[in-house]
Amino acid sequence: MIKIQNKKRIFNQKTLLVTVDIGKETNFGYMRCPDGTEIQPFKFSNTFRGFNKIWKNVQSIKKETGLTHVVVGIESTGAYGIPFLHFLKDKDVESVYVNPCHTKRVKEIQDNSPNKTDKKDPKVIADIIELGRWLRVVIPEGAAAELRELVHSRDDDITERTSLYNKLNDLMFKIFPEFGQVMKNVKTKTAQHIIQHYSTPESIVELGVEKLSEIIHKISRGKMNSERALQLYNAAKQSIGIKEAQKRIVNKIQNILEIISTHNQFIEQYELDISIELQNITYSSYILSIKGIGEVTAAGIIGEMADFENFKNFAEVEKFAGLNLYEISSGKRKGQKRISKRGRPLLRKLLYFAALNVVREGGIYHDKYQSYLKRGMPKMKALIAICRKLLRLIFVLVRNHSEFDINYLKNQKTRKAA
Repeated sequence: MIKIQNKKRIFNQKTLLVTVDIGKETNFGYMRCPDGTEIQPFKFSNTFRGFNKIWKNVQSIKKETGLTHVVVGIESTGAYGIPFLHFLKDKDVESVYVNPCHTKRVKEIQDNSPNKTDKKDPKVIADIIELGRWLRVVIPEGAAAELRELVHSRDDDITERTSLYNKLNDLMFKIFPEFGQVMKNVKTKTAQHIIQHYSTPESIVELGVEKLSEIIHKISRGKMNSERALQLYNAAKQSIGIKEAQKRIVNKIQNILEIISTHNQFIEQYELDISIELQNITYSSYILSIKGIGEVTAAGIIGEMADFENFKNFAEVEKFAGLNLYEISSGKRKGQKRISKRGRPLLRKLLYFAALNVVREGGIYHDKYQSYLKRGMPKMKALIAICRKLLRLIFVLVRNHSEFDINYLKNQKTRKAA
């Protein structure tokens, strides 16, 4: 789900406010009319039958009260609310989110108590929405929805693969601790080939230096020489790896390598599908025109944003990404400015890696990044500043339906120097 911050009131004298505390199996609904009349919290199941129940209740209250406008609000608490929002998509309602952080803070206003119950929560959500602290729901559709799922799936597989690499390192350290000192990275094709076929020190010694050298040279395509093979052979001869349950550990290593191979296949397929789906997004070429942004990054940004037309200005985009600045100051104490991190975490992650690309030598923001460092700005803070600049650039290009022109940045520097 995509959420856009908006502080304006969305009520009039014809608005029925419906709020729902979402659960995995059971939800609690609540309704409030403009005159303060309340429909006390009621239970309904997180099923199609339950959704129909609350919708019939809404229709009944509308008919009784003469209200014509319906706002449905839920707390942003993960996947459990997504089916309900999709159910409402074709209904004549306005769907909004509230931030769980706000719910946590506002709940004490209800009854001057930190008490948290299923019946209390939907009332708190209603209070927050009436204060104007809500996030509009925009459901990605078509290619944007496809890209969002593809990028999330790819990111999940990469995370799981990284965990498997860590387990692989741990298991290899048990039976062959010296392996990691010679073959620095188990992610390489050469290291994985050796682990798969000769994972124990004994198998390396039995293979011999000459044969080991041939294998390493062939798999690495000449990038590793006989000296590396000799280092690995000598390490195997003097290994302090354990011998107990070695066979079981080797079997586990083989299983992990097989699962890693499967993840690699999935990731490769996701990237092929991403490339195809990007062709269905008319403005993807504007984002890809920026040197340093690849297809996966562009797809992730499009998938997370859903549609740039939903945002009126860059301030909304920045807040949505969680890159808007805030500070905590009091009296004489002046707090440091930090980013809120209240938006989309994957979007920030993609922008961060893109920022690493554009600040390299020859990158479009290399000079700007260096100027930040010369002013004494810490590297991380400078990179975050570049993330914000990069996001602004993307927003402008998409809004103006134009591709990136390096001369624009050069002219900008010239104007500032003048």
